[in-house]
Formats: sequence, structure tokens, C-alpha cells
Amino acid sequence: MIEQFLEGAVMAFRVDTIMMIAVGLFSGMLVGALPGFTTLMAMAILLPLSFFLDPLVGIPFLLGIYKGGIFGGSIPAILVSMPGTGAAVATSIDGYKLTQKGESRKALDMALFSSVIGDTFSDIFTIFMIFPIALLVMQFGPPELFAVLLMSLVIIVATSGSNPLKGMVMMLFGLWLAQIGTDPIGGVERFTFGLFELKSGIPLLPMLIGVFALPELVYAVMRNEKVGGFAKLVGERLTKAEFKRCIPTIRRSTIIGTSIGIVPGLGQVVAAMMGYSAAKNASSHPETFGEGEVEGVAAAEAANNAVNGPTLVPLLTLGIPGDNVTAILLGAFVAQGLRPGPQLFEEQGAIVFAILVAMVLANLMFIIIGYLSIPFFARIVTIKTGLLVPIVIMFAFAGAYVFRSDTTDILMLVAFGLFGLLARAGKFDVMPMVMGFILGGPLEYSFGQTIAMTGNSPWEFFFTERLGMVAVLVATPIIGYALWKRMQSATA
Repeated sequence: MIEQFLEGAVMAFRVDTIMMIAVGLFSGMLVGALPGFTTLMAMAILLPLSFFLDPLVGIPFLLGIYKGGIFGGSIPAILVSMPGTGAAVATSIDGYKLTQKGESRKALDMALFSSVIGDTFSDIFTIFMIFPIALLVMQFGPPELFAVLLMSLVIIVATSGSNPLKGMVMMLFGLWLAQIGTDPIGGVERFTFGLFELKSGIPLLPMLIGVFALPELVYAVMRNEKVGGFAKLVGERLTKAEFKRCIPTIRRSTIIGTSIGIVPGLGQVVAAMMGYSAAKNASSHPETFGEGEVEGVAAAEAANNAVNGPTLVPLLTLGIPGDNVTAILLGAFVAQGLRPGPQLFEEQGAIVFAILVAMVLANLMFIIIGYLSIPFFARIVTIKTGLLVPIVIMFAFAGAYVFRSDTTDILMLVAFGLFGLLARAGKFDVMPMVMGFILGGPLEYSFGQTIAMTGNSPWEFFFTERLGMVAVLVATPIIGYALWKRMQSATA
């Protein structure tokens, strides 16, 4: 594995890879800076572009969008108190106050520096953590994989929102959708309703674009209001003394964000709020938080960006997406013939490490591109998002069609788009559904293999050979309940 890492490190320094990372970073910041548009929507719509690129170009391109978009959401949050992403809500608390004080440039500088630092250290931690976890996962058999997948679904439901029952309903619906098509073990058709188009199952790409991108587009049109005036950058730049004062806060938030990123389902919003709360509690002057404290911006941005790297750990080692964005990344990996899971490091280890090294390289480019382009993105904030919606819709439909060139995928896109709108209107989180759909196939297959392994003595098998699996299954509801309670207290 060390040899694969060294080989991958060399592979990452390709000119086309570096160029597409830069394009991804700029595109992500552009979308994040537009109120109403989200990083998730940008990745879902631009996902098909990565299919026509080499894996070492297409996937780093998407990672660039991911990183740039999370930071880009802080720009409207700071300048006009309109967070471009959910992760930037905590940033707007002190960021907009600094703008009202005439210190918007200082707030954006701190957001950029803390974002890059949190992201970089979490990415390095991810690379080192991948080694032992990948070696452990390679020893997994079907029973262990089934137990971990089931535990992941419980965690995702527990952290999907304020109502676990709604999360459970959506997750079960996703598991049912995963059953449509052909049984992976017996080869029997099921739930196809006599339609030939459903024999191969529901395609992932139209689902991702439909439930994530189309509802966002509709709501962007509904909120199409131009912010009055230009969001100008004013005030002095961040000083060395101010940055030095925030280093302990950035370090603390990086640890918090990295820890949260490992757990599937929590994500940037929880990390940002926890990082902000921790900084306020640890401060000797908590009364300044919420009144224009630059340390508050540092706490939120370091935490939400530190989530980015660790979310790839469950994705790459077990095939379990850590959040909505990594669900889209999973689609990119699968389309490129790189199925995340226990065998990925054995079969394509060098490519995986090349992507991880490219992720760290993206952070070095991030600080340069971000520092130079902040004045441009500050003006982009005031553009009417409705002007860009027709172009985005065109990309969405073209992307859904181009992968398989099948008109059925267009119908699937529209159907899942309508479903996403209904779910959003009913305050149902679509993430458990998507995760249930993605993990449903591997869960069923590993369960079938486990049953076959038990033979005629299932009790003896589980309580002698697979006691660890039983322990995981027993602990699963306890872990899920504990995470749900902690998430409620963190976002309260």
C-alpha cells in the first residue's frame, strides 16, 4: 500500500489534473457565491462532465467544486447575510456584522484562510487514516460488511433531521427502489411492472440530479430577488496579529470538523454550529460573538471545511457516502469503473491515492485562486439567479441523457425532480432515500452471502465465528439514538 501511495503521489501532478482542479475550484466558488444556488446542485449538474474525463481528471474536478463551493457560500453570507450554503449559516452570524462595521474584506480573508487550513489538515489526516482502515476493511467478510452497512443506515436516519420517523420512511422507500430490477443473487425480476426499461434497475444519475438539483432550481426561481446595491469589499485586510489570535480556534474547529466528517450523515452544518459554539464557550470574551467577532468566522469556516476530507473515508473503504455530496462522488467513481469498497485499494490503490493527493494539492491552489478572485465574487453576489436558471436546466437534462443516451432517463429525471419538490414541501429529507437506494444493493447481497455462509447452524455461526457482527448489530440502535440526541443539542 505504501508503494501504491508513492505511485499515486507522482500520478497526481499531471498538468490536466491541475488545470481541472483550478476550473473546479473557480466553478464551485462561483456557484457558492450565488444566493439560491448550492454546491450540491452544482456537483449534481456537472457530474456528467466528469464521465468524459480520465478518473484522475474528472474526480479531482468534482472535488474542486466541492471545496470551492463550501467556501463560496461564505461570500454572500458575509456580504449580504444570505448564506450560499447551509454550512455558511454560522459564518453569517459574525460575518455580516463585520460587513456592517465596514470590515468585509477582513471577514472574507479570515474565511478563506481558516477554510484552507481546516481543509488541508483534515485531508492530510484522511490520507494517514485511510491506511489502517483500508487494511482492516480488506479483512471484512459478508457478515461484517452487512453489519456495518446496516449501522450506517441507522446513523443516517438518526442524523437526517428533527424527525427520525420521516427519515425512516424515506430510507425504507430508498431500499425499495433499490429492489427494482433483477435480483443480484437469484436473477429474478421484481417490481418491474412488466416494463423492460426497469429490468436493469433505476439509474443513479437521473435520481441524483432530480432530487438534488431540480428542486433547488425551482426554489431559486421563486426567490429571484436582486440584492440592492453592490456588495463592495471595504476595510483593511486581515492582520497577522488577528490571524495569530484565531489559531487556537482554527485548530479546535479543525478537530471538531474532522471528527464529524468521519460519521455518515452529520455534515458541514452540524460541524459549523458545533465549532462556533465551542469557540464561544472557550473564549474569554464570549459577549463579542454575534457582534462582529472575526474569531466566530474562523471557527465556523474551519469546522465546515474540515468535514470535506474525512467524508471520503467511509466512501472509499466501505462504499458508504458520508453525505449528499459524497453520494454524488460515489456516482462519479462508479461511472469511472472504480467501485468504492473493500476491494478498491487492492485493485486500484494507486489511482485512489492519486486522487487523495490531488485533494491536498487543490488546497494549495485554493488559497491562491480564492485570494485573487474574492473581489470578483463579491460582485457576483448581486446577480439575479433567475438569469442563470435556463442554462442550468439545460445542463441538467443534457447530463441525465448523455450518460446512457436513453430517453427513459429524462423521464426518471422529471419524476425524481417532482418527488424532490414534494419531499421538500413536506419537510422530508431526501438524503436517507438516496443512501437507502445506494446501499440497498450491497446490503442485500452481503445479507444473502451471510445467510449462505451459516449453512444449517446459524446460531453457532454468529455466536462463535461472527461474534463481532452481533456486537455491532446490538450497538447500532444505541449509537443511532445517541447521535440523534447529540445532533439535536448541537443545532438547538
